[in-house]
Amino acid sequence: MPRGPVQAKGLLLSCIRDNNPCIFLEPKILYRSAVEEVPVGDYMLPLSKADIVIEGSDVTLIGWGTQVHVLKEVASLAQQKFNVSCEVIDLCTMIPWDRDTVTKSVLKTGRVLISHEAPITMGFGSELAASIQQDCFLRLEAPIERVCGYDTPFPHVFEVFYMPDKWKCLEAVKRLISY
Repeated sequence: MPRGPVQAKGLLLSCIRDNNPCIFLEPKILYRSAVEEVPVGDYMLPLSKADIVIEGSDVTLIGWGTQVHVLKEVASLAQQKFNVSCEVIDLCTMIPWDRDTVTKSVLKTGRVLISHEAPITMGFGSELAASIQQDCFLRLEAPIERVCGYDTPFPHVFEVFYMPDKWKCLEAVKRLISY
């Protein structure tokens, strides 16, 4: 799931050329608001490799798709308001996902926030949380936080209330650092 046009082209070409079946998810908001200079030439981005968008030392923020932009804002706000350094990871692909990059980051920071737009129950964040707990249990400084969509249908007009925004995520960061 790309976070922008550059990733969309690179991941889509990788999916097309991969010998295995791929499901490519396109966040609709990319069509309305994402503006990037996309290279004209042919290029591919590696599948199953996460991207460390911002390096940090205190809290690991994990997301994918358009949620990465929210987490980048959260990292900036956390630095300004709490003097907290957040590492932002764009998962890029979900199955298989880059367990090594996530584990190394969480072992470094000891705190993790997972955020996605899907409902919290049975969302992919649950799999990440379970794996992180299994790999990093003795190094976690606080319980894993998940900021996700609610477990309820919602009309499109109320999407702004449903989606995990920077303020909900910033509150979760505050809980993580004050635990």
